[in-house]
Amino acid sequence: MSNQSNDFGLKTVKSIKRKAVTTANTSQETLVKIGPLFSEGKLPLLVQPGVDDLDLISWATNNQQLIDNYLLQYGGILFRGFALRIANDFEAFIKGVSGNTLEYHEQSSPRSLISGNIYTSTDYPADQSIFLHNESSYQQNWPLRIAFFCQTPPDQGGETPLADVGKVYKRINPDIRERFRQKGVLYVRNYGDGVGLPWQTVFQTNNRAEVEAYCRDAGLQYTWKGENRLRTHHVGPAIVPHPRTGQELWFNHATFFHVTTLGPEVSQALLKQFAEEDLPGNTYYGDGTPIEESTLENLRHSYAQETIAFPWQKGDVLLLDNMQVAHARNPFTGPRRILTGMSMPFSASH
Repeated sequence: MSNQSNDFGLKTVKSIKRKAVTTANTSQETLVKIGPLFSEGKLPLLVQPGVDDLDLISWATNNQQLIDNYLLQYGGILFRGFALRIANDFEAFIKGVSGNTLEYHEQSSPRSLISGNIYTSTDYPADQSIFLHNESSYQQNWPLRIAFFCQTPPDQGGETPLADVGKVYKRINPDIRERFRQKGVLYVRNYGDGVGLPWQTVFQTNNRAEVEAYCRDAGLQYTWKGENRLRTHHVGPAIVPHPRTGQELWFNHATFFHVTTLGPEVSQALLKQFAEEDLPGNTYYGDGTPIEESTLENLRHSYAQETIAFPWQKGDVLLLDNMQVAHARNPFTGPRRILTGMSMPFSASH
């Protein structure tokens, strides 16, 4: 089940810098204009065509190392002003810079498959916010990269807020960090109770034996509560080092999945309808004890302090280091079609 919260503030784009960056690949880099989107921060880096009719797929495929370096430095790159139009173009771009796209396993948000392994970013109602999260950080396996493609920008709102979770980690109260470091995060999810995604959608099968096999492979404990009702739970880390830099990152779904992040009205309604253990989703410390409200407030505040957002433009492609940068969604009006694709599978056992 997707989580909601209050809208994330939209920072004003005060100025866009156009600073040339010296690299060994000078001839390739003269084809684009590169500089930070925001004058006061690093995330995201903006890349725009410097010549007419520049093909983004070809340019990106030929500049994988340049993109790798920038992504590691900035956490996110916004490609703007290129001529990508359809889902197949978007998937070709991802494959060119990151390898094959990935299926969306163990789903937590309603999405529609468009083609290949390209999905709608979420089919959640337009009037709801989705809280900041790193894709699949509650799983044993996750994508190192996630990308978004704006086919149709909304009339108003609908930004995809971002937050550097290395900086979020530093803002969290040290005592809270240490508690989570020692205990980890317990994730409890229930399926088939009439709210949230059914297990058939989450696990992409109608076969209970296949669900059980997936759970065993993924380290999930499971309990069938009836023919079509299922509970899973597992403990994961709250703090994960980046595989290339070793930087400690606040990489988890502790806040996202907690019932209170849905807001008081929704959370109270759910707690009236369900016993706590039967909520569609909830989190605890890894030892099963409740996470204090003051702790959750500190976590939400830490995310908010590092949140940036920008209005989508038609054709925008946003490439993120999924471990460094969390993403969210603001409510919107009018049509909005943002596609997403994931790449570079990574296992916690690496």
